[in-house]
Amino acid sequence: MNGEMEATTQDQVWAQDDLLRLLEAMKVALPQKDLTKYKTSESHLDWQKVAFNSYTAEMCKQKWQEVSKEIRKFRTLTELIVDAQDYIKNPYKGKKIKKHPDFPKKPLTPYFRFFMEKRAKYAKLHPEMSNLDLTKILSKKYRELPDKKKKKYVDDFLRDKETFVQSMMKFREEHPDLVESMAKKGSNVPEKPKTPQQLWYNHEKKAFLKLHPDEVMREYIQQHPELNMTQEDIVKSTLTKAERHLKDKSDGRPDKPPPNGYSMFCAELMSSMKDVPSTERMVMCSQRWKLLKQGEKDAYQKRCEQRKKEYEIEMNRFLMFLMCGLFAVHLTGANSPASKKKNSKANPEKPKRPISAMFIFAEEKRPKLQQERPELADSEITRLLARMWNELPDKKKEKFKRLESVLKAESEKKEKEDRSRLPDPPKNAQDIWQQSVIGDYLARFKNDRPKAQKAMEATWSTMEKKEKIMWIKKAAEDQKRYEREVSEMRSPAAAIASGKKMKFEGEPKKPPSNGYQKFSQEMLSNGELNHLPMKERMAEIGSRWQRLPLKDKDRYKKIAEEKQRQYKVQLEQWLAYRLISLFGAELSRNFNFFIVMLLALSERGGITCCRIRRRTRMMTMMRRMMTTMSRRKLLVKATLPVRRMRMRMMMM
Repeated sequence: MNGEMEATTQDQVWAQDDLLRLLEAMKVALPQKDLTKYKTSESHLDWQKVAFNSYTAEMCKQKWQEVSKEIRKFRTLTELIVDAQDYIKNPYKGKKIKKHPDFPKKPLTPYFRFFMEKRAKYAKLHPEMSNLDLTKILSKKYRELPDKKKKKYVDDFLRDKETFVQSMMKFREEHPDLVESMAKKGSNVPEKPKTPQQLWYNHEKKAFLKLHPDEVMREYIQQHPELNMTQEDIVKSTLTKAERHLKDKSDGRPDKPPPNGYSMFCAELMSSMKDVPSTERMVMCSQRWKLLKQGEKDAYQKRCEQRKKEYEIEMNRFLMFLMCGLFAVHLTGANSPASKKKNSKANPEKPKRPISAMFIFAEEKRPKLQQERPELADSEITRLLARMWNELPDKKKEKFKRLESVLKAESEKKEKEDRSRLPDPPKNAQDIWQQSVIGDYLARFKNDRPKAQKAMEATWSTMEKKEKIMWIKKAAEDQKRYEREVSEMRSPAAAIASGKKMKFEGEPKKPPSNGYQKFSQEMLSNGELNHLPMKERMAEIGSRWQRLPLKDKDRYKKIAEEKQRQYKVQLEQWLAYRLISLFGAELSRNFNFFIVMLLALSERGGITCCRIRRRTRMMTMMRRMMTTMSRRKLLVKATLPVRRMRMRMMMM
């Protein structure tokens, strides 16, 4: 059969247009910078992309090999001379200008000088450390360095910088043609100078807008009545990136993961490079990344992919609970003063506000400011207080900073007291046995505790497994006791206080996130390793996982992925049913509000993802909720058509 197919492909006649189309398709499939040998490029070419009409990938490849036999595969001397002439005329064009022998070398920064001087010494002292850990240690050492010792590196840098500037000027004079090619790219093109009037106007405009932002906005609204806009329609939140992050964290919104392994590596590395100038941080990150082995890079990428999966689940959970919370506020009338008092009494474990000097200052000045400026909204008062704090002299700020330190000390003391209430940690079999025989050994060695300890360890190591079984069982009972006491301590209030997620009734259990976790769960549940302490148990599981064939690892990985998929479906169903069980009786009477509340979610500030993704996610959630409610026959009348909902979603 195969022989017949080959015969048909060979006998098939290719038209000239088809041959030209084949070559054009090959040209498109090649990479933009094709600098490898033709044989290498041919072996890496994706022939599936080249295939067209009735010609398969194999037929295209076979035809190309026939055509290529008729073409020479070497370069003539004439062709080489033309390329050589071009190289001699412009040997340092483009990015190669820095390879020019006369091009001055940029001086190292003070931190880099310190790093290069100490790196070899610390690498010898700590050979087990990775490049990342070594960088963190040296960065910390440089931060702790006294100014006198830092001055040496700074002086060397400034001296070399002056030499570099002079050498650069000399290079520009000697090679004006190369410098012109650099300037054309726009890398060092200076900004066009402004006129005196432009400089004065920009300065005055900035100062005026900083002092009178609200007055300018009110004046604009009065001058443009045709816009039919109020001040609330125009004024937006002026939170900084750090403040937005703080608000999202307090709302319970999960942190967005980095897009790839390289970004995760950079984020971890930059936390230890605060003294390095921002312009050089990315360069250092790139250099460190290149030094990593491929296995280490793959590990970062796997961690990143895992974090993305967790983020997706946490984000869906956050959005659904936000929706439930808004609907509960509408139904129960939580905005009334009576309900606020009731809620404040019923929730003693309410999360505390962050303690800071600025917060203490704002709480002190806010009542007075509200009396003096009643026309201002709360957001405007907050911005005004922030400006007042920034303009406050350092001497007056000291008072609030002292209060901040006192309050923080009290808070830390309370946290320590809470931590001291934890149950006693579980003991392993050896510790329980030693505790039962310590008296006999101390008497034998005349209260010499170190000798008694060594003798007990030697006895335990030579003891047979049958003799150890009793103590292993006692250790298992102690472990159960510890887990029971910890579970008793875990309440919704404790979960909120510790920053952990609250477990709700009926919520599906989170599955293992990867194949290794699934394998670990299986090994821990079958009781095969119960005789080992927890630390040794996990080490044994890790070694068994390493010895596991790749086929079995893939099987566990597929099981974990399937469990994750099932968990997503179960979580969405549980959230929908929970909403119905809580508010089912009211849904038919409040359906309009329910839909409007879904549409208004994006305006609450809690959901700040891109608009397209937000619309898609909200529409999907609405469809699922409506389908579930229809099945339960709880929706008597839906007065808002789906088409109008879509129009509202597009207007968001």
